[in-house]
Amino acid sequence: METPPPLEPGSTVAVCRPATVPVAGAYPDHLVELGFDRLRSFDLDPVAFDSLYADNQELYDHPKRRARELEQAFRDPDIDGIIAAIGGDDQIRILKHLDPSVIRDHPTRFYGTSDNTSFAAFCRAQGVVTFYGGTLFTDVCEPGGLNDYTRRYLERAFFEESLGELHEAGWFSDEDLDWHDSANLEDDPEREESMGRRWHGVGTVEGRTWGGCLEVLATHLMADSYVPEETNGSVLLLETSEELPEPAVVRRVLRGLGERGALDVGAVLVGRAKARGFGNERAPAERTAYRERQRETVVETVREYGDAIVVTDVEFGHTQPTAPIPVGGRCSVDTETETLRFE
Repeated sequence: METPPPLEPGSTVAVCRPATVPVAGAYPDHLVELGFDRLRSFDLDPVAFDSLYADNQELYDHPKRRARELEQAFRDPDIDGIIAAIGGDDQIRILKHLDPSVIRDHPTRFYGTSDNTSFAAFCRAQGVVTFYGGTLFTDVCEPGGLNDYTRRYLERAFFEESLGELHEAGWFSDEDLDWHDSANLEDDPEREESMGRRWHGVGTVEGRTWGGCLEVLATHLMADSYVPEETNGSVLLLETSEELPEPAVVRRVLRGLGERGALDVGAVLVGRAKARGFGNERAPAERTAYRERQRETVVETVREYGDAIVVTDVEFGHTQPTAPIPVGGRCSVDTETETLRFE
């Protein structure tokens, strides 16, 4: 596996949308401007690619065009990094249009979450590490200002060779604020005190990471698309989206992995679960119960297939704060010291 070279102050980064949801509305200009301003605060030079402003239905109808745009960004010697603006629900459709040699011959740091799980899986199969995090609208454009935790790990993922130790955050938030009202971007979302990570199992594991968003991974399992053939001793990354899947859904996906033989991993890292979203606001007690049911489901199902270490409530995925986790990079998990390191 190759980790693409880090960015440098003044580096040019392409911003694009390799995933889409055709029913989603247009993204407001003030959201894009905020994201670009914050990237410039890292001394990066963001460049908008055509897909950033394209109509969602148009993007959906032309997956090959999105693939060509990604290849263009990788080939361009003036582009040092690529940032996905947002996720979606169809990125798997572009993979068959991608030329693997372009990714292998022009390794470039790519940042994106959620549906970008698909492109991360494709890149991992080509031996290229990507970063699960740093999405423009959901991470960089955090309402109320970029929190110190996310900024610190974005800086590492942008400019350093490795992420290093991933420390725990003392708080979290999963409140959604409407981007279309620019005033909301000035307000901090509701924060809750974190009870910390939950550790299950004993020992030390070092392995390469794979995975991402559970709902997207389920599609890859059904399509038999870019699921690693060799998973023994690896570190599986899992987190769930704003779709808020019920425990039964989580269990089925994990069971599918187990029956495939892909839960022979050394460890499973689970991002803190998002427990509410637009149109599905829940009381605090309901959110707490949802997260606990998901934790129990993951641990119980993984245990049916082996003795992998399971760590829940890790800082990646669809809540804040987040860190861009390397997909395909090396991760060490130590239950005695309760530390996670990414090299």
